[in-house]
Amino acid sequence: MVATGALTLIFGTKETSDFWVDGLKLWWGLVKSNQSHIRRLVIYLDNGPNNSGTRTQFLKRMVEFADWSGLEIRLVYYPPYHSKYNPIERCWSSLEKKWGGELLNSITVILQCALRMSWKGQHPTVMQLEGEYTDGVRLSRKEMKPYMARLERSTSLPKYDITIKPKNGVH
Repeated sequence: MVATGALTLIFGTKETSDFWVDGLKLWWGLVKSNQSHIRRLVIYLDNGPNNSGTRTQFLKRMVEFADWSGLEIRLVYYPPYHSKYNPIERCWSSLEKKWGGELLNSITVILQCALRMSWKGQHPTVMQLEGEYTDGVRLSRKEMKPYMARLERSTSLPKYDITIKPKNGVH
């Protein structure tokens, strides 16, 4: 959370679009009771292969997340080769210092290293997301049509700025 510096790290065995959104749901379940005033999440992303603004499964799941949470979601993407401006990159360097030299041969070792790191003077909440995640899940144009209709792309930066409102405007 940019405003407070609170950090939650969620680890799993495979990064996919579904893992991203399941992790987001897990995080929101943890913080929503203390964040009841929040009506909109702005999520800064690096346009990686599993969370890009063209990834059908990711966009479908984000629309579903908006409806599930009642939150307006704004996806803001850093352009290619601009990750140096993303504050999370400095966070990763802090984590890499904690596990530098460690043999990362089990999830237990990884989680213990993450628990020892600090970010902006605080230790992170560290969790493991269980589950099987299939690579390469894609939707056809026909399947995507109702989800695409829910995406509001910026007229000036359509690839880098997408807003998703919850169904029926419910918050």
